[in-house]
Amino acid sequence: MNSLVLIDSSQLTADGFEKLSDQIMYPYAVPYDLLKHGSDPRVATCRGKLQNKRSKLNQEINKELRLRAGAENLFKATTNRKLKETVALELSFVNSNLQLLKEQLAELNSSVELYQNDSTEPVMPMIPLGLKETKEIDFREPFKDFILEHYSEDGSQYEDPIAEFMDTRQAMRTPLRDSSGVGLLFQYYNQLYFVERRFFPPDRSLGIYFEWYDSLTGVPSCQRTVAFEKACVLFNMGAVYTQIGTKQDRLASKGLDSAVDSFLRASGTFRYILENFTNAPSMDLGPEMLDMLVQLMLAQARECLFEKLELQSRDRKQDVDVCLDLAQEAAQVSEVYGKVHTLISCQPVKDYVPYSWVCLAQVKREHYTALSHYHTALGVMGARMGDMSAQTRDTLQFLHAEDENKTRLEIRVPQDDDERKLLGRAHLRESLLLHEESQRLHRMCRELRGKAALSGVLKKCHTRALDAYTAAEEEDDFREVLDPPRILREWQHVPFITLESPTIFIASTKFQLSLTPPDFSQYRVEDLFRALGPVAIFSAKHHWTAPRSIQLQRLGGEGFGFSVRGDAPVIVAGVDQGSLADFGGMKEGDFIVAIGDKDVKWFPHEDVVKLIKLAGDSLSLKLVTPMDKNYLKQPKGGPKGSVSTSSSSSSGVSSGQPSPAGSMAAHSHKKLTWNPFRKTSAHGKDSVLDHNVILR
Repeated sequence: MNSLVLIDSSQLTADGFEKLSDQIMYPYAVPYDLLKHGSDPRVATCRGKLQNKRSKLNQEINKELRLRAGAENLFKATTNRKLKETVALELSFVNSNLQLLKEQLAELNSSVELYQNDSTEPVMPMIPLGLKETKEIDFREPFKDFILEHYSEDGSQYEDPIAEFMDTRQAMRTPLRDSSGVGLLFQYYNQLYFVERRFFPPDRSLGIYFEWYDSLTGVPSCQRTVAFEKACVLFNMGAVYTQIGTKQDRLASKGLDSAVDSFLRASGTFRYILENFTNAPSMDLGPEMLDMLVQLMLAQARECLFEKLELQSRDRKQDVDVCLDLAQEAAQVSEVYGKVHTLISCQPVKDYVPYSWVCLAQVKREHYTALSHYHTALGVMGARMGDMSAQTRDTLQFLHAEDENKTRLEIRVPQDDDERKLLGRAHLRESLLLHEESQRLHRMCRELRGKAALSGVLKKCHTRALDAYTAAEEEDDFREVLDPPRILREWQHVPFITLESPTIFIASTKFQLSLTPPDFSQYRVEDLFRALGPVAIFSAKHHWTAPRSIQLQRLGGEGFGFSVRGDAPVIVAGVDQGSLADFGGMKEGDFIVAIGDKDVKWFPHEDVVKLIKLAGDSLSLKLVTPMDKNYLKQPKGGPKGSVSTSSSSSSGVSSGQPSPAGSMAAHSHKKLTWNPFRKTSAHGKDSVLDHNVILR
């Protein structure tokens, strides 16, 4: 049984709030009511401060862009030479300010350490994404005007649903970095499904513009389509997943599992955007950028898997098979970061992303190749030849690729303990060189030099490899002087080749990662504007006449003269010529939207028939006539509607045809059904008609 804990928010510090919010771990379910709130702007967490700085920089960049656009237009329009010189000087100042602001924003985007977990030991940093910022939009007047114009209803009756929708959008601008924040974004995205169909017709605009800032450059983009709004919400969803994964405690197995899950969900979300949205107005939603982000998140997920394997193997460091598994996984991580570096180094992504991202991908590529050589050396040097199984020998044979130039190691599988030690030392030496290369790349990047965690990890691994190499060198030093092996003579005369040569070590993995696309069904929402009717019928792209009221008054046993079919909404299936319904103005295909003062747009067929029956001799209806021809088309293979055998029949029973609302219906065998509104025939027997049973 779940219990609630009451917390005094006034006694909660900023750091305490940040830790408390991070304790709500994905994928535990979150109550629906909790999804309606974003983060508290009064709580000044480090992450919140960073996002606020990003928001202010976005506004400043937008201001400078407008100034530049105005100055450029003035420069083109004027013919005054002195004015042109003044405008040109002003343009140079604006461009300088704009470049400075973009550099400040790039520095903020490089502040990955604020998103990392506060662990006691240094941990390799991950790359999270900041959220796209957007402006507040007032939907009240456009929505109320459209409700009055298109749906012929009083827009003031829908002020509460409109306000709730606006509150949800306002809250999703600042989602929490946990499952409730993800749920809030899902809730808003699912609500957009209904809002788009209710209020955004394909043939005209309501004057509503969705403006979002680029997550990395701060350049604003403005679109009228809801598709742009959806893509930006999905991007923020993926960004929150990256922040959740980055914040996990990767020194524990549970934290690593959560990090892998979050990065795979982020990768799946970016893939979904890439496959379902085109012609992006901003660079962060472009296909090249999204493709790179998919691979980057996959690489970080695989990196977490390697860290988990290392964590589980701490007690079995001397096991040669475990070490070789670690070596293969490290080589696989290096390979995927090599792919990321290839994508991130191509135009236009290279000039768009922070330079620190490019450098970090390089550093990790070299670092994990060094780890693959280090773990291979530990495994080879820690096991004697007699203890190596056939499977271990096959693994070594697979790991070491043949060199066509014969300039590298010729020992692929050691034949004795001497070759085993020499092979191990060669791997240690290569590991040292690659660790030094990763540290050199780290020092060359100004943004990365200040990352203490990254410096600590690189230094720790280099020191560990150096200690192992020194110990191995001291142990075999006398033998090398007396009888230097051929392999060492070759390595002394051949320059070492860096990671770009894939023939040194073949990557492999036992883990197959699959992307996790967004699961929209996990957060179901109720249509806020449900009172307008079934969205399949009463939507912005469909048209119908204004509602008209019909009053039918019958005398004695006279019938109303119409039949109905379907449900939600119920449709007039037929009108008898010369009947009350015909004189009242009812038409075949009309939708019954109200009976008396009761709205029946969502009522099933049985309930509408019951209300008609209870009305007695006086029936008040409100009808609308669809203006789209396809509304009146009968489904293939179905009957044409219930038509009474008596010319004076009243409203008939359903023919079983579903209405265009798409309600669940199924046809069964025909049988005789009593019509509750039918007059008795002249022979005293009830007239009958064909009827298909509706299954609910």
